[in-house]
Order: sequence, then C-alpha cells, then structure tokens
Amino acid sequence: MAKATFGAGCFWGVELRFQQVPGVIETAVGFEGGKLDNPSYRDVCTDATGHAEVVEIDYDPAKVSYQQLLDLFFELHDPTQLNRQGPDWGTQYRSVIFFHTPEQEKEAKETIARLTAEKRFPKPIVTQVVPAQTFWRAEDYHQKYLEKRGAASCHI
Repeated sequence: MAKATFGAGCFWGVELRFQQVPGVIETAVGFEGGKLDNPSYRDVCTDATGHAEVVEIDYDPAKVSYQQLLDLFFELHDPTQLNRQGPDWGTQYRSVIFFHTPEQEKEAKETIARLTAEKRFPKPIVTQVVPAQTFWRAEDYHQKYLEKRGAASCHI
C-alpha cells in the first residue's frame, strides 16, 4: 500500500474519479496545508485557514503507479488556474500535490516539466508540489458525497 494526496478544486468530483481507478483501495476527502488544527468544512470555506481541499488516496503500487495517478490528476482539473477551479475560487481550491516520498516529489516535478515542455496547457502550470502535512478528514457527509447521491459527476 502507498498513499497519494492531491488538491484539484472541489474534492467531491476528484474523489469520485480516483475511486474508479483499479488499484485504488480507499479514498477520503479532507483538508491539508493550513494552519488550523482539525478544521471544519465551514472553517476552510472562509479561505482564512490556508488549507486546500484534498483527496487522500490509498493505492496498491502493483496495480496502479503513482505516475498513472499523476496523469489523472492533471486530466481532472485546470492546473493553470491559480486558487480556483471553475466556479469555485479561493486558496482552498488550489492545485496542489502533497508528496509522501522523495520519489513522489521527483515524479510530480518531472511530470510538470514534461507537460510544460509539451505545451499541454496554454498557460503556465501553477500546481504546488509540497511535502505532505497533517491530513484532516472532512466531515462524514463529505465522504463519497457524489456516490451517496447517485451522481455520476460534478462540475469538474
């Protein structure tokens, strides 16, 4: 088992897509990268805590690689938008990769360099690549939010 943590805007749709990947064992939505211990969704929505909405992923590296997860991460959102995704805006919606190992950091930075060289996006990638910090699990009603409601997608 390995862990990956990504912030790509509203965590509901991001979680749903990662849940569908063979080799992903478990997902949880929450908050990371801020200054408040055990923040609530309401706290994070003030845009004052410094947290990002993230999906924490437990996966089997024998079935899915970190690179495959990175590739999906960059397909799921617009990594050129600073502190927003679609109609959602604020630092909590920033594009961020929280790496858990030096290898993950290297792969994330190499992927950004490759996508930049390929001119995959019309504007510069603003995705942050930072060390994993404390993951604060969001309230239960946020976990598998779209799945519980029978929704197939979100606005991502």
